[in-house]
Amino acid sequence: MENSTPLLGAIADDYTGATDLANTLVSGGMKTNLIVGFGEDSRVYDHSEMQNVDAVIIALKTRSVSAADAIEQSLRALAWLKKLNCRHFFFKYCSTFDSTPAGNIGPVCDAMLDYLDEKMTVVAPAFPDNARTVYQGNLFVGESLLNESSMKNHPLTPMTDSNVLRLMRGQTTRDVALVSHEVVSRGVEVTSEKLDALEAQGVSYAVMDSINNDDAANVGLASSGRRLLTGSSSAALGLPKLYTREGLLPEANLASELPEVEGDSVVLSGSCSLATNQQVENWLKSRPGIKVDPLELSADFGGVIRRVLEWAKPRLSAQPVLIYATSSPEAVKESQAQLGVHEAGDLVERALAAIAIELRDAGVRKFIVAGGETSGFVVKSLQISALRVGPMIDPGVPWTASIDQPAIALALKSGNFGAPDFFEKALEMIK
Repeated sequence: MENSTPLLGAIADDYTGATDLANTLVSGGMKTNLIVGFGEDSRVYDHSEMQNVDAVIIALKTRSVSAADAIEQSLRALAWLKKLNCRHFFFKYCSTFDSTPAGNIGPVCDAMLDYLDEKMTVVAPAFPDNARTVYQGNLFVGESLLNESSMKNHPLTPMTDSNVLRLMRGQTTRDVALVSHEVVSRGVEVTSEKLDALEAQGVSYAVMDSINNDDAANVGLASSGRRLLTGSSSAALGLPKLYTREGLLPEANLASELPEVEGDSVVLSGSCSLATNQQVENWLKSRPGIKVDPLELSADFGGVIRRVLEWAKPRLSAQPVLIYATSSPEAVKESQAQLGVHEAGDLVERALAAIAIELRDAGVRKFIVAGGETSGFVVKSLQISALRVGPMIDPGVPWTASIDQPAIALALKSGNFGAPDFFEKALEMIK
């Protein structure tokens, strides 16, 4: 069975978050297309590839912009998705609730509720497969509270509070309440009744406890009577099951097939998260890599680009290479102190995007990109407008292939995701 219009229309606040959600949907049997960015110049609004798919995700880059900008972009995307007559809409944000105190999660949720004329939605950031859980409203990374994890050092959105209710209340004037694990663990019917009771009391946001995938699936299924869901990709775990039960998806739907892509491979890493630092360190034990330093870029941007390309191009035909700006938290702080927080990050992202363009023109067709901000810059610079989503590499990260020609394969990895051997594993899959 093919759906002439998508069952689910989703908006993600960064590119790696979009591929993370797509990975969940594809793993559940939903054929999924991903639109990269959204503006008046998009080349895919009427693209035939947007038909006969089960889900369409629009990947924005709104996590670190002003709240006003985030609202404007998100509502424009939502309006387009609404015209597709989707049954449900989804606002995807990070499982570590990456957000400045001024937003943007709360303001965007407020605007979406108003636009859809909905009274209530869930706030469900937990991602149990990657050890992000919520208990009594507190967000944990592994065994640590969010504000005690490496996220406290995030260069753009340092997380200094682990309580999702407080975080959300700081970003909205609407009522926020908890649906505890004691309720969620009792199943879909009990959870749905609790949500109905809270809505009747005037609550707009229900923060959902979730410590395992059964909890996460219950959250999605219990929310299925509402048009808007928000949270991490795990909040969508129950949707493929729901659609299959309603006869809208085949029982065994192969949704992860991608076209074969020929060409050289490269890894571009702009993330400075703990997980990505481990992945870079693991790679450099046996494979070639070259570092891009923001202070050097500030002094001689063009010269650094030329040096990196002169090093990389002769090696690509023999084996993939790593080009990285990944550094320790101490090194990041030093660069930010000299250049400014946004200038340091912007230099790295522009450099890796410029390198990606040159390497594409030299025949690279397979890109692994680490870091949400970096992924956004690289994909936009490569002028990729839409992606077909394929098989999972690690939880939250699939391979994708551009619908545009020439076909380019991309693995867009959130900085916090993936095992230490993620880069090697991804390349092995794409051979």
